[in-house]
Amino acid sequence: MSKDKIEIHNLECFGYHGVLEEEKTLGQKFIVSCSIYTDIKTPGKTDDIEDSVNYASIAEYITKWMSNARYNLIESVAENLSKNILLKFPTIDSVELTVKKPWAPIHFPVDTVSVTVENAWETVFIGVGSNLGDKQQNIEDALEKILGNKYSKDVYISDIIKSEPYGYKEQDEFLNGVISMKTLYSPTELLEFLHEVEESGHRTREIHWGPRTIDLDILFYGDKVIQTKDLVIPHKDMIRRDFVLGPLNTIAPFFIHPVYNKTIEELYENLKRNSN
Repeated sequence: MSKDKIEIHNLECFGYHGVLEEEKTLGQKFIVSCSIYTDIKTPGKTDDIEDSVNYASIAEYITKWMSNARYNLIESVAENLSKNILLKFPTIDSVELTVKKPWAPIHFPVDTVSVTVENAWETVFIGVGSNLGDKQQNIEDALEKILGNKYSKDVYISDIIKSEPYGYKEQDEFLNGVISMKTLYSPTELLEFLHEVEESGHRTREIHWGPRTIDLDILFYGDKVIQTKDLVIPHKDMIRRDFVLGPLNTIAPFFIHPVYNKTIEELYENLKRNSN
């Protein structure tokens, strides 16, 4: 992700955000600042505005968005505005955005109340598998839903391979692959979205490691390490699964596992040696 940045400081906007009725009807001033992380080296060499992010266009977009959108909380304003900037200007990698409310109704002397958020296009890898019905079509249908989601971009899928069932053996062979993409979803939001895709593909969870029309597992979310009751990232069993490491190795051999500090290629070669 780029460390180059463009900064817009204290852009004055007018909006109708707030809990009180007069805030919704009369409106008030807001002040927006943002740091935009993008490639500056290319336009720095070419001196061509077509290669750059036009900060005048960004300022105009922020001003119009602040006036047209309606939210109760400036937390919601900051979160949604930052994501919409990333959607509107696809060459931007990430945004740090601050929304200040000068006349916050808190009945104490204060200059402003502000909220700062960060959002970014995060690279993720998702394991995909199917062993019920039309397996290839199940995978293609899931991929189509991911491609059609506005919070997904740069979506690629590895070659699809056949594999023997893992864990529960009394079932048909699987088709497996790995999807690479960038997303604006948080890890929890991504999990929820993938569950929706599974449910639309009539996925049921009756037997652990059992047959399924479609299975979507988050393998990596950038270099983040997450362990909660509902979500473990990186996927804890992937280093023992050749049907995951094999396809993943074809599209991201040099991606480094954030726990084992080894590339996917190294992990895959280790698994093959230990399996012989």
